[in-house]
Amino acid sequence: MIPGSGHPLAYPVLVTIGALAVLAAAAPFADSDQAAGLVTLALIILGYSLFRLAVAVGWLSAGSVEGTLTIRRVRQQHRLLSRTWLELRESGRSRWLPVYFDPALLALAESPASVDRKTLRVGDIRLYPSGRVRTTEPPGKLIDNPSRPDPEAAALGAKAARPTRRLLLDAQSAVAAPFFGLMWIYVIGGGLLTFVGAVCVAAAAAIWLSAVRGSDPS
Repeated sequence: MIPGSGHPLAYPVLVTIGALAVLAAAAPFADSDQAAGLVTLALIILGYSLFRLAVAVGWLSAGSVEGTLTIRRVRQQHRLLSRTWLELRESGRSRWLPVYFDPALLALAESPASVDRKTLRVGDIRLYPSGRVRTTEPPGKLIDNPSRPDPEAAALGAKAARPTRRLLLDAQSAVAAPFFGLMWIYVIGGGLLTFVGAVCVAAAAAIWLSAVRGSDPS
């Protein structure tokens, strides 16, 4: 079942379906070797997406974090990667947990949160981990949320969550797709149609990876 359009997991699920659709559309034009590569990539996309979703909904653990903790939101910018992390503080110790983007995060000031092995809640808001907790600060530039909620946070969050905006931002990760297409032609052979197909597949896979890892469009 696909989550509703406003659900934090809706975007990565829909992008995963889109990436698999691109692979399926390329399959009729592929020879046996290319078809085997497409099947392998489809299995990787499907398997990794299911693993990420299992962590997000609590079927698999995101790490040893449990109890009532103080959290604050930080936005990570590292090369072309942008993600939301929650800094979890307990007894002077900090840990970082990545979560899927939710517009409500823009208004999140430092707050207490209830964390157990299956759910993460800040008040009435449930957040979904997009990876495992880490004990070291994420690399790159980390931008803290304001200490007081921005009065425009709701409008900014709704704008940031638009699927078209998110796709355009995640498409930055597909910048290397033409080089993959050229490499595919060099190794496997083929003409212009093969090149275009390889570029489309590589771009779809890059956008999917960015989405399923929990890209932050804010």
